[in-house]
Amino acid sequence: QLQASGGGLVQAGGSLRLSCAASGRTFSNNGMGWFRQVPGEEREFVAAIDWKGTNTYYAVSVRGRFTISRDNAKNALYLQMNSMKPEDTAVYFCAVTLGSSWSMQAGSYKYWGQGTQVTVSS
Repeated sequence: QLQASGGGLVQAGGSLRLSCAASGRTFSNNGMGWFRQVPGEEREFVAAIDWKGTNTYYAVSVRGRFTISRDNAKNALYLQMNSMKPEDTAVYFCAVTLGSSWSMQAGSYKYWGQGTQVTVSS
């Protein structure tokens, strides 16, 4: 139901835009978020947005560099990543919460996309 795309290989300082397309049902009333995971480590919160797109929250490590947004008319979620660093390398997952607000906790998310690989070279 969630398809993430837009990952790839980018040099440090570069930009990528991730997209997450939802199908099968609408998520316009739910909070959404992005997480990332490196092999052998726990899934890490990146950014989240409430159902209206009014309130957003970012992990300290990406604040000021990444921007989360959504288009409820298209049932889509985005993550604009600028000034990227090698430590941003991970598989990025989009997810939908059980409620309308945003959350930093992975346990608050009910639906998950399959992930898209992002690699930042130094």
